[in-house]
Amino acid sequence: MPGSSPGMTRSFCGKHSWPSFTVREDDTPSSLLPRLRCLKMDVDARPKIIGARVQRVEDPALLTGQGRFIDDINLSGMLHIAFCRSDHAHARIVEIDTSEATAMPGVAAVFTAADIAGTFQPIRATSRMADYHDTELAVLAAGKVRYVGEAIAAVVADSRYLAEDAAACISVTYEPLGDAIDPVAALEDGSPLLHEEAGTNVIVSRTFHRGDVEAAMEDAAIRVAETFRMHRKTPTAMENRGYLADYDPGRRALTLHSTTQVPGIVRDALVEMLDIPGNRLRVVAPDVGGGFGGKASLYAEEVLVCLVARRLGRPVKWLSDRLEDLMTTTQAFDEIVEAELACDGEGHILALRADCIGDVGAYSVYPWTAAIEPVQVVSFLPGPYRVANYWARARAVATSKAPTGAYRGVGRPISAFVMERLMDMAAARLGLDPLEMRRRNMVRAEEFPYKSASGIVWDRCGFMECLDTVARDYDALRRQQAEGRAQGRWIGIGLASYAELTGLGSRISVAPGMPVNTGTETATIRIDSTGAVTAQFGIASHGQGLETTLAQVIAEELGVRVEDVEVIHGDSAGMAHGTGTFASRSTVLAGGAAIVSARTVREQVLKAAAHMFETDIGDLDAAAGRIFVKGTDRSMSFRDLAKALYSEMGRFPKELREEIELQATRMYDPYFGTTSPASHLTMVEVDPETYRVTILHYGAADDCGRVINPLIADGQVHGGIAQGIGAALMEEVVFDDAGQIQTASLMDYVIPTAAEIPTMSVQHVQTVLPDNLGGFRGMGEGGTIGAPAALANAITDAIGLGVKVLPMTPERLFRLIKNKQE
Repeated sequence: MPGSSPGMTRSFCGKHSWPSFTVREDDTPSSLLPRLRCLKMDVDARPKIIGARVQRVEDPALLTGQGRFIDDINLSGMLHIAFCRSDHAHARIVEIDTSEATAMPGVAAVFTAADIAGTFQPIRATSRMADYHDTELAVLAAGKVRYVGEAIAAVVADSRYLAEDAAACISVTYEPLGDAIDPVAALEDGSPLLHEEAGTNVIVSRTFHRGDVEAAMEDAAIRVAETFRMHRKTPTAMENRGYLADYDPGRRALTLHSTTQVPGIVRDALVEMLDIPGNRLRVVAPDVGGGFGGKASLYAEEVLVCLVARRLGRPVKWLSDRLEDLMTTTQAFDEIVEAELACDGEGHILALRADCIGDVGAYSVYPWTAAIEPVQVVSFLPGPYRVANYWARARAVATSKAPTGAYRGVGRPISAFVMERLMDMAAARLGLDPLEMRRRNMVRAEEFPYKSASGIVWDRCGFMECLDTVARDYDALRRQQAEGRAQGRWIGIGLASYAELTGLGSRISVAPGMPVNTGTETATIRIDSTGAVTAQFGIASHGQGLETTLAQVIAEELGVRVEDVEVIHGDSAGMAHGTGTFASRSTVLAGGAAIVSARTVREQVLKAAAHMFETDIGDLDAAAGRIFVKGTDRSMSFRDLAKALYSEMGRFPKELREEIELQATRMYDPYFGTTSPASHLTMVEVDPETYRVTILHYGAADDCGRVINPLIADGQVHGGIAQGIGAALMEEVVFDDAGQIQTASLMDYVIPTAAEIPTMSVQHVQTVLPDNLGGFRGMGEGGTIGAPAALANAITDAIGLGVKVLPMTPERLFRLIKNKQE
């Protein structure tokens, strides 16, 4: 071809360099092939794996029944535990008669608190907060019981069936002490005390104060106030809690298989309680069927199986049934909030005041403490808005109910519910559109970093971008609403915006004052002699897709394929220090640790390859599992390199072989954490005959930073919104006046099904986060935070009456409307 340039040339398009290719007149297939290979290498170099919709690598095993859950693990000689549980909410234990149970065939032993006393060191969830009273984790109730379902005695038998039969034969004599069911009544002098040593039922108290709230309230053009109530819910994970302990007397070593989100935290706690060296105490979280925070605490049953296994020298298993799960797994979202918002005549917020009473149940959970929910309610109450003057108090009140703990969103669903209702109430008083009300008060880009009224610092993120993105449907929905109302339909539209902190580093504790450091994560990445890549972390995935997303991060950084990477997690023996998966931390922290470790290993790979290719490291690149010399057809696989380095004599000089190590362990600490905001927009219809709420539209726009896998990110939002719908419309743990749970089966405790979950429009605003390695933000909890608030505002808009209690069940909706009509 006359006038053509031989070989390859390069042209530029934007910031990317794209190769072009010219065929010469004298080219033959054999001469073209090397250049075509070179062209393909350049085109395929460093493919963007982060951001790709990669199918979850963990799903084939789970979908074909090949997962390995606690109930799939059966060891030789294994015993089973069943519990005799309290049927009183608050009573002194006068006598426990276990004689009949002990005599039953197949029963190996029966344990009460007296039988295990002195065999372990008790543990308490401590805190640096003032005005905090810790409580001891009651492995078995000693002296008195504090809620219905608390374990009093444990029967160990050859089968669960025998253990259950024997447990039913245990007789307990009680002396009622007076129930503390109502958290408001429990505040009063003379009310029954759950923990006499505390001298009060208020086991946490904390106040936030900024500016002159009283003066701002006096100067305000309008003030809106209400008492809001969100009722208690429970996680209802697909798999109930379960534990299997195996003690090796010869090695004096204990292995605990647990449905836990926090194997590292559990290991460290058990080391202290059982006085077993950490290198002989291993906690393994196998496949775990959901957690949502309910499996992120240390439980009494978890400790007991270890004590019994050590005592009897045989493996011991306990798996909760659904009744036990609904009675004893930590619950959440049980708050009463009196709040008032003051604004000027243009709708700008002048002051905010709130008083929160959190019903935290009978104990302060380990390690998060009873502060984890009520204190976070008032910490996050100002949300993404400018609030110059703020006063808030949070009190955690002990009651005769199951303890509360972490649950998806942790306090922020209540914060958003209260603040977003106040925003709509203020907008209505001023005659402003709810969307405009938010735009006038939301922190803008030029104000970041912004210190909120409670002291939280929001980093650069997309507050307004999320609101503007979700509001693209707003005008169209208002038109649809007007058309529907003209037909007599009860249709309403609701907005909600919020902000949360995710991926917390060592500067900020997950729970206020908690001394346990959860702000670091470690990754160990190694390439073995076959070229396979193994990555080990201290996290414990339980459905988030972390096996896939972390493999994507490593594959892109290292230059291999996703299928070349095996991610190992949930095993305390694999890491010197780890905690687990909670608080939307794993992608930020484990992803950051993966990047640092992968880059270190990559440097070693290229150093070895440079020796083998006899070229400079700068001339090399790696992608799709191959290392190649840029601009040539020379390449090798990771397997070829690993084989040469590990197995082939004479390929490397001694000094270089000792210098190169295809393995790295690195720790990452984001120090502060990341801000993750979102805005939700929904339209609902209320049936005037059945009072059922149907969701006609649901849109969410979040800022989770750099999206690793849009498929998984969308799924996280979908699941979070589904649980938020449950909290808003149906899920409620109900107790009677004597503390008896009335919703102890899934016939009574109503959770959303596919029929109640709408099609969702989910959009991700990816604001640059330069100070965070990888640019990732946490996003696993956001859907649950925004949904209750948006739905409460939509229902209010539909019926013209203010929603102040959630869940807004059909019965509550009926009574709200009928009371107004009367």
